[in-house]
Amino acid sequence: MNTTAARVPVGRGTAWTSPVAFGAAAIGNLFAPTSDEQAAAAIDAAWNHGIRTFDTAPHYGLGLSERRLGASLAPRPRGEYTVSTKVGRLLEPVPDPVGDDLANGFAVPATHRRVWDFSADGVRRSLEGSLTRLGLDHVDTVYLHDPDDHLDQALDEAYPALERLRAEGLVGSIGAGMNHCAPLARFVRDTDVDIVLVAGRYTLLNQAALQDLLPAAGERGVSVMVGGVFNSGVLADPRPDATFDYTTAPAALVERARRMQEVCERHGVPLRAAAARFPFGHPAVAGVLIGLRTPDEVTDAVEQYSQPIPHGLWQDLRAEGLLPGDVPVPPGPPPAGGPRPRSNR
Repeated sequence: MNTTAARVPVGRGTAWTSPVAFGAAAIGNLFAPTSDEQAAAAIDAAWNHGIRTFDTAPHYGLGLSERRLGASLAPRPRGEYTVSTKVGRLLEPVPDPVGDDLANGFAVPATHRRVWDFSADGVRRSLEGSLTRLGLDHVDTVYLHDPDDHLDQALDEAYPALERLRAEGLVGSIGAGMNHCAPLARFVRDTDVDIVLVAGRYTLLNQAALQDLLPAAGERGVSVMVGGVFNSGVLADPRPDATFDYTTAPAALVERARRMQEVCERHGVPLRAAAARFPFGHPAVAGVLIGLRTPDEVTDAVEQYSQPIPHGLWQDLRAEGLLPGDVPVPPGPPPAGGPRPRSNR
């Protein structure tokens, strides 16, 4: 069975996600240029491996990620895939553009500037722009993108706007995506979101989401998408110059990841395979979002996710003090994506 092609329910609605989602920031030229052909080849490889959920945002390459994703998905049956995008940053044209956008992390010409806008009008304008770039008449999931510094407006204005868009059928599910757990937990408790995206906070090295976000999501029937499962690099390759959350990893963290790697190798399992599967130990987790740029990266991500992992590996990580004893771990083979019991809100 191709477990990457499974359909995992999102929240209590009709939306769904594949267990492994294609993170499309890299095909928006994140940190380095990527050609149209290479981006299309990566999406083709994802499709061939059964990945059916694709995550993008206007922020990624000033719309380049959305345009490339839309072009590659256009020939495919619309009911066979899901797309998530984000709102909160409007793209405004620059009259006389000069230079590139690398200051914001993307190797693209600085043709637009980003304007934070979590107003109701801004949400609708942002989604309209995304639909145009994607060439779609609806998207399956929309996240409020990094509203950390705009939380009150996001809750008071942007979130109700998303509710209206969901009622109108322009989006299937709604949520918020951030790097911090506390504000996401607030969305879970205080609103009717279907899903939240948390990056780098539920990994082998960082289980902050287990303190409040994941328990709240489990109680409310909200799905959780986990990004940053490799903590930006150290859990993929724990070498001395590895990165942790996009900065140089402290030596103690590199050493901890290296010890985890030794445990994994004793069981014949790559560290990145354990990192990709670890989040599925919690029943609120619907999928993992992995940033992908090339066909080889796609193949590796699917192979790692699909790797058989013996329960003894998790037991040894606990025994050596590398994983807390109360952290849930995956029970066996990769999740097949069947419906999970969810409590009423």
